[in-house]
Amino acid sequence: MKRSKTIAGTALVAVYILAAAGCAATDQGAEGAEKSPDPGQCAVQEHAMGLRWQQQSAEAQALQSQTYRIAGERLAEKVKRTPAENLAIITDLDETALDNTKLLARDMAACHDYSVWDTWGQWELQGSPSAIPGAAEFFHKADELGVSIYYISDRTEENLDATIASLKGLDFPQVSKDQVMLLGPSKEARRAKIQEEHKVIMQLGDTLHDFAGDYANTQLDQQRQLVEKDAKHFGDDWFILPNPTYGSWEDAELDQWDAKL
Repeated sequence: MKRSKTIAGTALVAVYILAAAGCAATDQGAEGAEKSPDPGQCAVQEHAMGLRWQQQSAEAQALQSQTYRIAGERLAEKVKRTPAENLAIITDLDETALDNTKLLARDMAACHDYSVWDTWGQWELQGSPSAIPGAAEFFHKADELGVSIYYISDRTEENLDATIASLKGLDFPQVSKDQVMLLGPSKEARRAKIQEEHKVIMQLGDTLHDFAGDYANTQLDQQRQLVEKDAKHFGDDWFILPNPTYGSWEDAELDQWDAKL
């Protein structure tokens, strides 16, 4: 998932520039070592725990591998009992199949809000994402089963060649300009185009609008209601990967226990 938030206006960008300037002003210790950015002056530092979990925890690795293993088992079952030809799966890329946490960590260390998306273009062209654990194996299984794979992402169309090169470098199958569909039409429109000629039997993503347009630009309480309505899909033909680094939930208020500490 990428570009889940609307790009901020000029005023908001100015706030982040000022914050970055504040973080850049570091004090020198006795040995000249720079201090880390002050979390109080660096809003993106709020994501440090989630980013650390996503990139470094064994639990994230286990959950990602588990998701893809179960998805592979379900896919084999579906292919076996689905007589239709032209079967397909649709997957998101960022934080679903590709791990971009090195970019996020670099931006956060510089006190730069990576969800403004202004550093993603350079990353798409020059960065080296890694594969989410279990992803490549799952897509090769789909390929062996004769299922078409469509990679739908909100990466920029102008960097299509670079994204294709990244996917091929990670040994993902069925990587072509016809099957890697980047930002332009909405994800819902791109899914509909695939469904014109294929029976889509599985979707994978890290955010809910990777599965259905109803979730796009929807308030959190409505999303939670939709998840209840769509509960039968999750773990069957929809598989969601964890991503605590960015999303539509970022500004949500927490419920607190009202007892005194």
